[in-house]
Amino acid sequence: MSDAMVEVRSVHKSFGSLEVLRGIDLDVRAGEVTVVLGPSGSGKSTLLRTINHLEKVDRGWVSVDGTLIGYRRSGDKLYELPEREVLKQRTRIGFVFQNFNLFPHLTVLDNIVEAPVSALGRPRKEAVAAARKLLERVGLADKSGAYPKQLSGGQQQRVAIARALALEPKLLLFDEPTSALDPELVGEVLDVIKDLAAQGTTMIVVTHEIGFAREVADTVVFMDDGRIVEQGPPGEVLDHPRQERTRAFLSKVL
Repeated sequence: MSDAMVEVRSVHKSFGSLEVLRGIDLDVRAGEVTVVLGPSGSGKSTLLRTINHLEKVDRGWVSVDGTLIGYRRSGDKLYELPEREVLKQRTRIGFVFQNFNLFPHLTVLDNIVEAPVSALGRPRKEAVAAARKLLERVGLADKSGAYPKQLSGGQQQRVAIARALALEPKLLLFDEPTSALDPELVGEVLDVIKDLAAQGTTMIVVTHEIGFAREVADTVVFMDDGRIVEQGPPGEVLDHPRQERTRAFLSKVL
C-alpha cells in the first residue's frame, strides 16, 4: 500500500464492447488537488464514477483512505459489498455533478440537511446549524429558504458543493462543475473550489478550465482514449508536455 489517500490500481471499465478505461493507475495524496483534463470520451467522468462505485470496475480496484471501495478482499479475491455498505462508503466521498442534481421540491437549506439527517442520523437541529455555516462559506447565507429554480446556475452549483461538504467527506469529486454554467457564472464556482483547496481539502476535479488547473492543481492528469497519457505538476504538463497527444490537445484549448 502507498501513502496516498486515493489509490486507483489497474482499473478497467467497459460498456458493452466499448472499452472506456484501459488500466488506470492513479495516486492522490491527502490535502492535494488533482485536476483531470482530456477530450470528451476520454474516460474522465467514468474514472470519477468508479472512485465512489457509481460504476463498478471490471478489473482492478480503488481505495480511499485505506478502505477498498465497493469490495472486500478475501485472500486474492474481491467480493462486492452489499448496497447499504457501499452507500455508507459514499458518505465519505462527496460528489459534485455538472448538472447540480439538487432536489427541486426542497429548499436550499433542506437540500443540504437531507443527507446528514437521513444517511448519518444527525439530529436535525445540529444539521441545520451546520448547513447554515456551509451556506455562509459558499456565499449564500441569504438563500436558505429559496428553491433551486429561484437560483442562478452558479448559485445552484454552490449549493451542491455545500451539500457535498455537509457529510464531511474525506474526498471531494467534481465532474466538470462549471460546464453547465453561463461563462459569467464560472468564476463564482471556481472561487469556492479554490477556497476549499486553500483549506487542504482533498479533491479530484474533472474540468476544461486550464487556468484553474494551472492555479490550483498539485497534479494535472491528461487522459485520452481511456488511458492516462501524462501526469505531473501543472507547470510541467501544461507548459512543457512530453507527449505529442498532450501537446495537440493543449494547442486547441490554450
